[in-house]
Amino acid sequence: MKTAKKRLSEKKITLVDVANASGVSAITVSRVINQPEKVSESLRIQVQKAIDSLGYIPNQHASSLASSKSRVIGVAIPSLSNIVFTEVLRGIYEVMGANGYKVLLVDTHYSPLEEEKMIRTLLSQSPEGLIITGGDQTKACQNFLTKARIPIVQIMELLADPIDMNVGFAHGRAGYDVVKHLIGQGYERIGFIGARMDPRVQQRMQGYKLALEQMGKFDKNLIVTTPEPSSIGVGGELFKSLMASTNGVVDAVFCVNDDLALGALFEAQRMNINVPQDLAICGFNDIEAAAYVNPSLTSVSVGRYEMGVKAADMIIRVLNEKPIESRKVDMGYEIKKRVSTSRL
Repeated sequence: MKTAKKRLSEKKITLVDVANASGVSAITVSRVINQPEKVSESLRIQVQKAIDSLGYIPNQHASSLASSKSRVIGVAIPSLSNIVFTEVLRGIYEVMGANGYKVLLVDTHYSPLEEEKMIRTLLSQSPEGLIITGGDQTKACQNFLTKARIPIVQIMELLADPIDMNVGFAHGRAGYDVVKHLIGQGYERIGFIGARMDPRVQQRMQGYKLALEQMGKFDKNLIVTTPEPSSIGVGGELFKSLMASTNGVVDAVFCVNDDLALGALFEAQRMNINVPQDLAICGFNDIEAAAYVNPSLTSVSVGRYEMGVKAADMIIRVLNEKPIESRKVDMGYEIKKRVSTSRL
């Protein structure tokens, strides 16, 4: 095995070395690396064999300077640990990878100020496009995004005035429809459990309030929230708080995500509350566990993978100067009606 000192002293493999090894010009090697769609399959394989044999790693920074294209797309999401974004990112990565783009991903921690900082970092890398979450950017962030002159897609929610393009769904309308579903199943005293309370969660709560106000059933005492991040444990604690503060008069609970709903369900079972006969529980996001707990959990389902695919495709189409059907796309949602809300 080579010593570290000897390995570091060896000459770095260059584009010219690859050209000599594959019997083509350096320009051809560059084209194979940066514009593979413009060369024949046989030539691409010929050059790739030389690249693999020599262990050549292309200098992407130099390539982007030469072509004025970075082949990088920046993506900003509020949490890398939140399972909700996993499917969105899978859709983005699949489309971008298939089109020869790399994804530069940052975590904004549900903070507009952190998002401003992270998007500045992304823009410093000369991305060809950006996919960002929601519309809660600071004024400074909105300003430099507007001036970036690159395609930008805001995802996860529908915005009245997007910076450029928008792919999402109406959280408020979804919250409204959850209440209508519960009322339709014969439930009357509907509580609300929320955590973190980011703008999308607040929209769901507003939809909940509007539906109940229109029916003369709204009671602010049936709302329990916390600024803490969501978890199953937090859901259980919030459910206990709701039952204690209302003397257990609620007969249904709308939870802003499935983690909270699962916590509420498990706590209800510990309290010997029959779900769904005595209490309905509805979640949001329709994570995999929702369909497999007992009783199965009603939840609002959103095509998160499809949302990621759509956002990425819009970026690619703009970069390729192809038309897009609409700059604002409503992905919709579906209430997956399961046992936890099926009293009737």
